[in-house]
Amino acid sequence: MVRKALLALKMAVAVPTFLLFTIFISAVFIVLILLRQHRLAEATIRLWSRLFLSIPPVKLEVEGREHIEPGRQYVFLANHLSNLDIPAMFLAIPVPIRYLAKKEVYRIPVFAQALKIGGIVKIDRGAGPSTYQAINEGVARAKERGYSLIIFAEGTRARGKDLAPFKKGAFRIAIMMGLPVVPVTIHGTWEAWPPGSKLVYPHDAKVVIDEPIPTEGLDLTDIGDLRDQVRGIIETKYNEFLATD
Repeated sequence: MVRKALLALKMAVAVPTFLLFTIFISAVFIVLILLRQHRLAEATIRLWSRLFLSIPPVKLEVEGREHIEPGRQYVFLANHLSNLDIPAMFLAIPVPIRYLAKKEVYRIPVFAQALKIGGIVKIDRGAGPSTYQAINEGVARAKERGYSLIIFAEGTRARGKDLAPFKKGAFRIAIMMGLPVVPVTIHGTWEAWPPGSKLVYPHDAKVVIDEPIPTEGLDLTDIGDLRDQVRGIIETKYNEFLATD
């Protein structure tokens, strides 16, 4: 009871403070992008990510960065456990990445403009068929700017610790873009911030980056096989982590 009360007090202070910092760093990011200071802009994203992970706090361990070649573009496909996965990925992946963001996060002033100018791909699941066109256009723009993509293959955060089925859309994007697919396994962020929880908890987390899988020569008939291959890699690693919990 005392621990939860202390955590609640911590959140009451940390959340508004972090929100103000997010708005401030978003303004800095926008200015840096407009001035074409892209390297510094990426540094602001990492700074934001470090502060985000410092709230519980989460101690992050990363394995497999050596598999990623600087200057190349990839589609990183990961499991999704928590809101902490985004900052964890920004810190783990050694090349500039962008992600698919729900329209709800665009309600934050200044932050919304930073997402738009920064190349984040907006998703409006209620927009029907036009959603796919908007995603395709956003993904194309991100690729043109030289960004890699991080896509959570389950489509949304897991409600428990088990992996949900992987959706085909992420693999369709990878094949259509002609970029290598990189399986990424995340563990420990669920324990730090379970979906639906109003409290965060100190915990260790780990991100494992596997070797890229080429998509050259693949077409849309190969989506199922590619999905199964990636899911098999992530599931094996993830189950190894669960066995040691």
